[in-house]
Amino acid sequence: MDVRELRAALRAAHVAHGYYWIEGVHEPVPTPPDFWYLRRVEGGAWEIGVFERGAHHPVTRHTDEATACADLLGRLT
Repeated sequence: MDVRELRAALRAAHVAHGYYWIEGVHEPVPTPPDFWYLRRVEGGAWEIGVFERGAHHPVTRHTDEATACADLLGRLT
């Protein structure tokens, strides 16, 4: 699964638009005050975390996109 397939799976599961942010694929406007996020970080890793009170709070990192997408899907469904 890649980030576009993840977005489609979250929509199909009726996860609310503002509950998540996927870098470059799903970036709600206006930005919600808190949400789960998936983004690429230094070194090419994929980071999952929670954005809250204006700051990113990493929860986990994965070395590949598919594993990161599956992880976030599992957390939100």
